[in-house]
Amino acid sequence: MRCPSCNADIPGGSKFCLECGAALLGSCPSCGNTNPASAKFCLECGHKLLASGADAPGRPAPDTAARQPSQIGSAERRQLTVMFCDLVGSTALSARLDPEDMREVMSAYHHRCAEVIGKCGGFVAKYMGDGVLAYFGYPQAHEDDAERAVRCGLALVEAVCRLQTDHGVTLQARIGIATGVVVVGDLIGEGAAQEQGVIGETPNLAARLQTIAGPGQVVIAPSTRRLTGGLFEYRDLGRVILKGLADPIQAWHVLAASAVQSRFEAQHETSLAPLVGREEELELLLRRWSQASQGEGRVVLLTGEPGVGKSRLIAALQERLQSQPYVRIRNFCSPQHSDSALYPIINQLERAARLERADEPEQKLTKLQNLLSPVLPKRAADLALLADLLSLPRTGQRGLPEMDPQKRKEKTFDALFAQLRQLEQQQPVLMIYEDVQWIDPTTLELLALTVERAHQMRLLLVISARPEFAPPWPGYAHVTTASLTRLSRREGTMLIKGVAQGRLWRDNLGGKRTTIRMASQCRGVVMIAAMIVARKSFVEL
Repeated sequence: MRCPSCNADIPGGSKFCLECGAALLGSCPSCGNTNPASAKFCLECGHKLLASGADAPGRPAPDTAARQPSQIGSAERRQLTVMFCDLVGSTALSARLDPEDMREVMSAYHHRCAEVIGKCGGFVAKYMGDGVLAYFGYPQAHEDDAERAVRCGLALVEAVCRLQTDHGVTLQARIGIATGVVVVGDLIGEGAAQEQGVIGETPNLAARLQTIAGPGQVVIAPSTRRLTGGLFEYRDLGRVILKGLADPIQAWHVLAASAVQSRFEAQHETSLAPLVGREEELELLLRRWSQASQGEGRVVLLTGEPGVGKSRLIAALQERLQSQPYVRIRNFCSPQHSDSALYPIINQLERAARLERADEPEQKLTKLQNLLSPVLPKRAADLALLADLLSLPRTGQRGLPEMDPQKRKEKTFDALFAQLRQLEQQQPVLMIYEDVQWIDPTTLELLALTVERAHQMRLLLVISARPEFAPPWPGYAHVTTASLTRLSRREGTMLIKGVAQGRLWRDNLGGKRTTIRMASQCRGVVMIAAMIVARKSFVEL
């Protein structure tokens, strides 16, 4: 095959010349002659050539072809958490207010819903009069979409209740939340009414659940309850009959976020999976603890993908240290608070001081003083700084002197290090930072300073992170990084057996499967293995 422009040899099927770049159509099907791209008939024999543009037989017009992938390929099957929010008493309210006043109320209500849902990572799919339909997991999916939806529901009922209108109206919302597999993305409707639909029972279930919720309540389906675990406090509503559903369904009223210390513990309410395939890493941690206990402080950074067993390894370390005297300080980073300065530190102090949600500010201050006084004697300024960090008023006591934010931060860091120094002089300290891929910048600055100074204290600092976390500190000699990989097939089998305790389970067809054959499904990830076993129904041998 030769180029008609420069006569260069060209590989068969080429569209452009390799030498001069001229556009080619290919050889004539009759005589084999190569013709320019614009030719409709062969220059050698006059044979009609196949068209190559939009008019080619069987090829759609350019605009149609551009639309087809988005229409046909856009619909997808995925897990979605759906929230349905309803304004309580809107019918009576519309009968009482002038239509224009009602419009203002509804506009304020919709604006507040969109604001709260957006902050929680949700997507407002549709406004239906006094109802708001929101998706968590579409168009962007997160690993904690169910948790985000429930936190959003709690925040939304509170935000709607606090909503101020010009008409002296107190608003209340009720919310239903469900999680399930749906098909999402098909365009339905026309013009301004066009929207991306969701096919499946989940949206209907969420809408039905909100009908049994009282004013200011959030009610969730069992699928959502299973995913949120111990992250919230619930009231069991029992099995309820919902319109349109053949069988009664279990429902829960979400009361509040729980005071659980760890996300890992919240998701493992009953028992932990056995520790499998992490013997070397556990021995490493124990050696570093021995060194730290003798005054040679150590830092261990555990990295690995989600669910690979970082938190389980840290739990195993604490189990092995139960018989030894030591001080434990645990700081947990949260995806919801990655922009909240020193959130893990504040949360740790509140837990250590046993502050309760119902405590008065004076009670909280007394509890904090009782916690810190033994380790910060004669350091009233440090107590004042940490009380200020927890936003606790110090009635009748001298306030903090005026200082710029940078100076206040430095003084707060000094107070925290003074507390740590006092603790490590009394007993060795195990300090844990979990999920630092979500750490806020201020806490990261404090953590980097702790890493730098750790070798001067009786301190073992254990940090867990996902692979995307980039440590800001240099390569200190007292810092060790351990990367946790997935378990092997043999280790996965051992894990499945340990979690299932030798039992068999039934699949949807009623047949029996052994625990060994299920190991391939967990792909070496501890969390997946535990979820597989937890969601199967067992049969005894």
